[in-house]
Amino acid sequence: MVLARKFSIHKFWDDCRRHGVTIIFYIGETCRYLLSLPEHPDDKRNSVRVAIGNGLRPDIWKRFQQRFNIPLIHEFYGATEGNYYSANTDNTIGAVGRLSPLIKYLTGFHVVKFDYETAEPVRDSKGRCIPTKLGTAGLLINRITEIARFEGYAGNKDLTEKKIIRNAFVDGDAYFNTGDVMMLDKNYYLYFVDRLGDTFRWKGENVATTEVSDIVAMFPGISEANVYGVKVPGQDGRAGMAAIVVKDETTFSMQEFHNYITSSLPLYACPKFLRIMETIDTTATFKHRKIDLIREGFDPEKIRQKLYFYDFDNKTYSPLDSAAYSKIVIGKARL
Repeated sequence: MVLARKFSIHKFWDDCRRHGVTIIFYIGETCRYLLSLPEHPDDKRNSVRVAIGNGLRPDIWKRFQQRFNIPLIHEFYGATEGNYYSANTDNTIGAVGRLSPLIKYLTGFHVVKFDYETAEPVRDSKGRCIPTKLGTAGLLINRITEIARFEGYAGNKDLTEKKIIRNAFVDGDAYFNTGDVMMLDKNYYLYFVDRLGDTFRWKGENVATTEVSDIVAMFPGISEANVYGVKVPGQDGRAGMAAIVVKDETTFSMQEFHNYITSSLPLYACPKFLRIMETIDTTATFKHRKIDLIREGFDPEKIRQKLYFYDFDNKTYSPLDSAAYSKIVIGKARL
Protein backbone atom coordinates (compact mmCIF):
# COMPACT_ATOMS: atom_id res chain seq x y z
CA MET A 1 0.00 0.00 0.00
CA VAL A 2 1.26 3.46 -0.90
CA LEU A 3 0.12 6.43 1.20
CA ALA A 4 0.86 10.09 0.56
CA ARG A 5 0.72 12.76 3.25
CA LYS A 6 -1.92 14.58 1.20
CA PHE A 7 -3.53 14.32 -2.21
CA SER A 8 -1.78 16.20 -5.02
CA ILE A 9 -3.03 16.23 -8.60
CA HIS A 10 0.50 17.09 -9.77
CA LYS A 11 2.18 14.18 -7.99
CA PHE A 12 -0.51 11.50 -8.13
CA TRP A 13 0.44 9.78 -11.40
CA ASP A 14 4.18 10.22 -10.76
CA ASP A 15 3.68 8.36 -7.46
CA CYS A 16 1.70 5.64 -9.24
CA ARG A 17 4.48 5.16 -11.78
CA ARG A 18 7.27 5.32 -9.19
CA HIS A 19 5.73 2.57 -7.05
CA GLY A 20 4.19 0.44 -9.81
CA VAL A 21 0.69 0.94 -8.42
CA THR A 22 -1.89 -1.45 -9.90
CA ILE A 23 -5.02 -0.43 -7.97
CA ILE A 24 -6.09 3.10 -7.08
CA PHE A 25 -8.89 4.29 -4.83
CA TYR A 26 -10.95 7.40 -5.52
CA ILE A 27 -13.87 9.54 -4.59
CA GLY A 28 -15.61 11.25 -7.47
CA GLU A 29 -13.91 14.60 -7.05
CA THR A 30 -10.48 12.94 -7.20
CA CYS A 31 -11.13 11.91 -10.78
CA ARG A 32 -12.43 15.34 -11.75
CA TYR A 33 -9.37 17.03 -10.22
CA LEU A 34 -7.02 14.74 -12.16
CA LEU A 35 -8.87 15.49 -15.39
CA SER A 36 -8.48 19.22 -14.79
CA LEU A 37 -4.74 19.02 -15.51
CA PRO A 38 -3.55 19.70 -19.08
CA GLU A 39 -3.10 16.49 -21.05
CA HIS A 40 0.41 15.00 -20.93
CA PRO A 41 2.18 12.35 -23.06
CA ASP A 42 2.66 10.25 -19.88
CA ASP A 43 -1.07 10.15 -19.01
CA LYS A 44 -1.44 6.56 -20.22
CA ARG A 45 1.94 5.41 -18.91
CA ASN A 46 0.99 3.63 -15.69
CA SER A 47 0.38 0.12 -14.33
CA VAL A 48 -3.10 0.75 -12.97
CA ARG A 49 -5.53 -2.04 -13.87
CA VAL A 50 -8.41 -1.21 -11.51
CA ALA A 51 -9.85 1.99 -10.00
CA ILE A 52 -12.11 1.41 -6.99
CA GLY A 53 -14.29 3.99 -5.31
CA ASN A 54 -17.58 5.84 -5.36
CA GLY A 55 -18.93 9.15 -6.61
CA LEU A 56 -17.50 8.94 -10.14
CA ARG A 57 -20.08 10.85 -12.15
CA PRO A 58 -21.22 9.54 -15.55
CA ASP A 59 -20.19 12.76 -17.34
CA ILE A 60 -16.48 12.14 -16.66
CA TRP A 61 -16.41 8.33 -16.27
CA LYS A 62 -15.39 7.49 -19.85
CA ARG A 63 -13.00 10.45 -20.17
CA PHE A 64 -11.19 9.45 -16.99
CA GLN A 65 -10.95 5.81 -18.03
CA GLN A 66 -9.71 6.50 -21.56
CA ARG A 67 -7.31 9.33 -20.76
CA PHE A 68 -5.45 7.36 -18.09
CA ASN A 69 -5.85 3.94 -19.72
CA ILE A 70 -7.64 2.24 -16.81
CA PRO A 71 -9.04 -1.17 -17.89
CA LEU A 72 -11.62 -1.55 -15.11
CA ILE A 73 -13.55 0.80 -12.84
CA HIS A 74 -15.25 -0.67 -9.75
CA GLU A 75 -17.84 1.87 -8.62
CA PHE A 76 -19.45 0.75 -5.37
CA TYR A 77 -22.26 1.86 -3.08
CA GLY A 78 -22.46 1.51 0.69
CA ALA A 79 -22.49 3.31 4.01
CA THR A 80 -20.53 2.80 7.23
CA GLU A 81 -23.60 2.09 9.34
CA GLY A 82 -25.71 0.66 6.51
CA ASN A 83 -26.63 -2.99 5.93
CA TYR A 84 -26.46 -2.86 2.13
CA TYR A 85 -23.60 -2.91 -0.35
CA SER A 86 -23.31 -3.25 -4.13
CA ALA A 87 -20.55 -2.88 -6.70
CA ASN A 88 -20.25 -2.41 -10.45
CA THR A 89 -17.90 -5.04 -11.87
CA ASP A 90 -18.45 -4.68 -15.62
CA ASN A 91 -17.65 -1.02 -16.39
CA THR A 92 -21.24 0.06 -17.04
CA ILE A 93 -20.97 3.84 -16.90
CA GLY A 94 -22.64 5.36 -13.85
CA ALA A 95 -23.91 2.12 -12.31
CA VAL A 96 -23.13 0.99 -8.76
CA GLY A 97 -24.13 -2.62 -9.34
CA ARG A 98 -26.28 -5.04 -11.29
CA LEU A 99 -29.00 -6.71 -9.26
CA SER A 100 -31.17 -9.39 -10.80
CA PRO A 101 -34.61 -10.30 -9.37
CA LEU A 102 -32.96 -13.30 -7.65
CA ILE A 103 -30.33 -11.11 -5.95
CA LYS A 104 -33.05 -8.63 -5.05
CA TYR A 105 -35.04 -11.44 -3.42
CA LEU A 106 -32.03 -12.79 -1.53
CA THR A 107 -30.75 -9.44 -0.27
CA GLY A 108 -34.14 -7.90 0.47
CA PHE A 109 -33.59 -4.43 -0.97
CA HIS A 110 -36.38 -2.35 -2.51
CA VAL A 111 -36.60 0.97 -4.33
CA VAL A 112 -39.82 2.59 -3.14
CA LYS A 113 -41.83 5.76 -3.64
CA PHE A 114 -40.99 8.49 -1.15
CA ASP A 115 -41.82 11.95 0.11
CA TYR A 116 -38.92 14.25 -0.85
CA GLU A 117 -39.57 16.61 2.05
CA THR A 118 -39.72 14.02 4.83
CA ALA A 119 -37.31 11.49 3.22
CA GLU A 120 -39.78 8.78 4.24
CA PRO A 121 -41.55 6.16 2.11
CA VAL A 122 -45.04 6.87 0.78
CA ARG A 123 -47.56 4.27 2.00
CA ASP A 124 -50.57 2.83 0.15
CA SER A 125 -54.10 2.51 1.54
CA LYS A 126 -53.01 -0.60 3.47
CA GLY A 127 -50.07 1.19 5.03
CA ARG A 128 -47.45 -0.59 2.93
CA CYS A 129 -44.50 0.80 0.99
CA ILE A 130 -44.92 1.13 -2.77
CA PRO A 131 -42.11 -0.24 -5.00
CA THR A 132 -41.23 1.91 -8.01
CA LYS A 133 -41.24 0.63 -11.57
CA LEU A 134 -37.96 -0.16 -13.34
CA GLY A 135 -36.43 3.05 -14.64
CA THR A 136 -38.09 5.19 -11.95
CA ALA A 137 -36.11 6.73 -9.10
CA GLY A 138 -37.07 5.94 -5.53
CA LEU A 139 -35.82 5.58 -1.97
CA LEU A 140 -33.51 2.61 -1.39
CA ILE A 141 -34.41 0.50 1.66
CA ASN A 142 -32.94 -2.84 2.72
CA ARG A 143 -34.39 -5.57 4.93
CA ILE A 144 -32.80 -5.88 8.38
CA THR A 145 -31.94 -9.50 9.23
CA GLU A 146 -29.46 -11.41 11.37
CA ILE A 147 -27.10 -11.39 8.40
CA ALA A 148 -27.86 -7.86 7.14
CA ARG A 149 -27.84 -6.18 10.53
CA PHE A 150 -28.26 -2.54 11.46
CA GLU A 151 -26.39 -1.87 14.70
CA GLY A 152 -27.68 1.68 15.06
CA TYR A 153 -25.98 4.75 16.53
CA ALA A 154 -24.16 4.63 19.86
CA GLY A 155 -26.08 6.42 22.60
CA ASN A 156 -28.82 7.71 20.31
CA LYS A 157 -31.84 5.41 20.27
CA ASP A 158 -34.12 8.03 18.71
CA LEU A 159 -31.81 8.52 15.72
CA THR A 160 -31.46 4.76 15.35
CA GLU A 161 -35.22 4.29 15.31
CA LYS A 162 -35.64 7.02 12.69
CA LYS A 163 -33.51 4.99 10.28
CA ILE A 164 -35.74 1.92 10.62
CA ILE A 165 -38.87 1.51 8.51
CA ARG A 166 -41.26 -0.91 10.20
CA ASN A 167 -44.14 -2.91 8.71
CA ALA A 168 -43.00 -1.94 5.23
CA PHE A 169 -44.51 -4.89 3.39
CA VAL A 170 -45.74 -7.26 6.11
CA ASP A 171 -46.42 -6.84 9.80
CA GLY A 172 -43.28 -7.13 11.87
CA ASP A 173 -40.68 -6.56 9.16
CA ALA A 174 -37.97 -3.91 9.45
CA TYR A 175 -35.95 -2.10 6.78
CA PHE A 176 -32.98 0.23 6.90
CA ASN A 177 -33.70 3.63 5.33
CA THR A 178 -30.56 4.54 3.37
CA GLY A 179 -31.76 8.09 2.70
CA ASP A 180 -30.51 7.70 -0.87
CA VAL A 181 -32.51 8.03 -4.08
CA MET A 182 -31.61 5.21 -6.45
CA MET A 183 -32.86 3.89 -9.78
CA LEU A 184 -32.96 0.31 -11.06
CA ASP A 185 -33.15 0.23 -14.86
CA LYS A 186 -34.71 -2.38 -17.18
CA ASN A 187 -31.42 -4.28 -17.28
CA TYR A 188 -31.27 -4.34 -13.47
CA TYR A 189 -28.37 -1.91 -13.18
CA LEU A 190 -28.56 0.21 -10.03
CA TYR A 191 -27.74 3.93 -10.21
CA PHE A 192 -27.24 6.50 -7.47
CA VAL A 193 -29.46 9.54 -8.08
CA ASP A 194 -29.38 11.80 -5.03
CA ARG A 195 -29.09 12.08 -1.26
CA LEU A 196 -32.12 12.95 0.85
CA GLY A 197 -32.55 14.41 4.28
CA ASP A 198 -30.33 16.79 6.17
CA THR A 199 -27.03 16.09 4.42
CA PHE A 200 -25.58 16.63 0.99
CA ARG A 201 -22.19 15.92 -0.57
CA TRP A 202 -19.78 18.56 -1.85
CA LYS A 203 -16.15 18.01 -2.89
CA GLY A 204 -16.48 14.43 -1.73
CA GLU A 205 -17.50 15.45 1.81
CA ASN A 206 -20.80 15.07 3.63
CA VAL A 207 -22.21 18.39 4.81
CA ALA A 208 -24.76 18.39 7.64
CA THR A 209 -27.25 21.18 6.95
CA THR A 210 -28.35 21.45 10.58
CA GLU A 211 -24.80 21.99 11.80
CA VAL A 212 -24.10 24.64 9.15
CA SER A 213 -27.44 26.36 9.81
CA ASP A 214 -26.67 26.61 13.52
CA ILE A 215 -23.29 28.21 12.84
CA VAL A 216 -24.67 30.61 10.21
CA ALA A 217 -27.49 31.69 12.53
CA MET A 218 -25.00 32.44 15.33
CA PHE A 219 -23.62 35.39 13.37
CA PRO A 220 -24.88 38.57 15.08
CA GLY A 221 -26.54 40.02 11.98
CA ILE A 222 -28.63 36.93 11.13
CA SER A 223 -31.88 35.98 12.84
CA GLU A 224 -32.66 32.77 10.91
CA ALA A 225 -30.93 30.47 8.44
CA ASN A 226 -32.00 27.56 6.23
CA VAL A 227 -29.15 25.62 4.61
CA TYR A 228 -29.51 23.21 1.68
CA GLY A 229 -27.60 21.97 -1.34
CA VAL A 230 -28.10 23.09 -4.94
CA LYS A 231 -26.91 21.58 -8.21
CA VAL A 232 -24.15 23.40 -10.07
CA PRO A 233 -23.59 22.43 -13.73
CA GLY A 234 -20.38 20.46 -14.21
CA GLN A 235 -19.86 19.87 -10.48
CA ASP A 236 -20.32 16.70 -8.43
CA GLY A 237 -22.75 16.71 -5.55
CA ARG A 238 -24.42 19.92 -4.38
CA ALA A 239 -23.03 23.27 -3.35
CA GLY A 240 -24.13 24.69 -0.02
CA MET A 241 -26.64 27.54 -0.12
CA ALA A 242 -28.07 29.46 2.82
CA ALA A 243 -31.38 31.29 2.80
CA ILE A 244 -30.96 33.87 5.58
CA VAL A 245 -33.09 36.46 7.32
CA VAL A 246 -30.97 39.52 8.07
CA LYS A 247 -31.87 41.77 10.97
CA ASP A 248 -30.73 44.99 9.29
CA GLU A 249 -29.43 44.92 5.71
CA THR A 250 -28.01 48.44 6.01
CA THR A 251 -25.54 47.36 8.68
CA PHE A 252 -24.96 43.77 7.61
CA SER A 253 -21.37 43.23 6.46
CA MET A 254 -20.73 40.48 3.92
CA GLN A 255 -17.01 40.83 4.57
CA GLU A 256 -17.42 40.21 8.29
CA PHE A 257 -19.77 37.31 7.64
CA HIS A 258 -17.25 35.79 5.22
CA ASN A 259 -14.49 36.09 7.82
CA TYR A 260 -16.71 34.52 10.46
CA ILE A 261 -17.92 31.59 8.37
CA THR A 262 -14.49 30.67 7.01
CA SER A 263 -13.05 30.62 10.52
CA SER A 264 -15.97 28.54 11.84
CA LEU A 265 -16.37 25.88 9.15
CA PRO A 266 -14.14 23.81 6.86
CA LEU A 267 -14.06 25.25 3.36
CA TYR A 268 -16.24 22.54 1.80
CA ALA A 269 -19.02 23.27 4.33
CA CYS A 270 -19.04 27.08 3.87
CA PRO A 271 -22.18 28.15 1.97
CA LYS A 272 -21.29 28.96 -1.62
CA PHE A 273 -24.45 31.01 -2.14
CA LEU A 274 -26.58 33.28 0.04
CA ARG A 275 -30.20 34.23 -0.51
CA ILE A 276 -31.58 37.14 1.52
CA MET A 277 -35.13 36.36 2.68
CA GLU A 278 -37.76 38.37 4.56
CA THR A 279 -39.12 35.18 6.14
CA ILE A 280 -38.39 31.47 5.87
CA ASP A 281 -41.26 29.06 5.24
CA THR A 282 -41.74 26.18 7.67
CA THR A 283 -43.75 22.96 7.77
CA ALA A 284 -46.60 22.24 10.17
CA THR A 285 -44.00 20.88 12.60
CA PHE A 286 -41.87 24.06 12.28
CA LYS A 287 -39.16 22.49 10.14
CA HIS A 288 -37.68 24.66 7.43
CA ARG A 289 -39.05 23.96 3.97
CA LYS A 290 -36.23 23.22 1.56
CA ILE A 291 -37.73 21.57 -1.50
CA ASP A 292 -38.84 24.77 -3.29
CA LEU A 293 -35.56 26.51 -2.49
CA ILE A 294 -33.61 23.54 -3.83
CA ARG A 295 -35.61 23.55 -7.05
CA GLU A 296 -35.12 27.29 -7.57
CA GLY A 297 -31.35 26.98 -7.21
CA PHE A 298 -29.22 30.12 -7.53
CA ASP A 299 -30.23 31.65 -10.87
CA PRO A 300 -30.59 35.45 -10.44
CA GLU A 301 -32.95 35.59 -13.43
CA LYS A 302 -35.47 33.39 -11.62
CA ILE A 303 -35.12 34.61 -8.04
CA ARG A 304 -36.39 38.01 -6.92
CA GLN A 305 -34.44 38.13 -3.66
CA LYS A 306 -30.85 39.36 -3.44
CA LEU A 307 -28.25 36.67 -4.07
CA TYR A 308 -24.56 36.51 -3.16
CA PHE A 309 -21.81 34.04 -3.97
CA TYR A 310 -18.60 32.96 -2.25
CA ASP A 311 -16.03 35.13 -4.01
CA PHE A 312 -12.65 33.42 -3.71
CA ASP A 313 -10.73 36.17 -5.47
CA ASN A 314 -11.95 38.99 -3.23
CA LYS A 315 -12.39 36.87 -0.10
CA THR A 316 -15.94 37.98 0.57
CA TYR A 317 -19.51 37.31 -0.52
CA SER A 318 -20.20 39.33 -3.66
CA PRO A 319 -23.53 40.07 -5.41
CA LEU A 320 -24.57 37.24 -7.72
CA ASP A 321 -25.58 38.91 -10.97
CA SER A 322 -26.01 37.43 -14.46
CA ALA A 323 -22.32 37.83 -15.31
CA ALA A 324 -21.16 36.06 -12.14
CA TYR A 325 -23.80 33.36 -12.65
CA SER A 326 -22.57 32.70 -16.20
CA LYS A 327 -18.97 32.34 -14.99
CA ILE A 328 -20.05 29.82 -12.36
CA VAL A 329 -22.16 27.80 -14.80
CA ILE A 330 -19.36 27.49 -17.38
CA GLY A 331 -16.82 26.61 -14.70
CA LYS A 332 -14.74 29.79 -14.79
CA ALA A 333 -15.42 30.75 -11.19
CA ARG A 334 -14.07 28.70 -8.30
CA LEU A 335 -16.50 27.50 -5.69
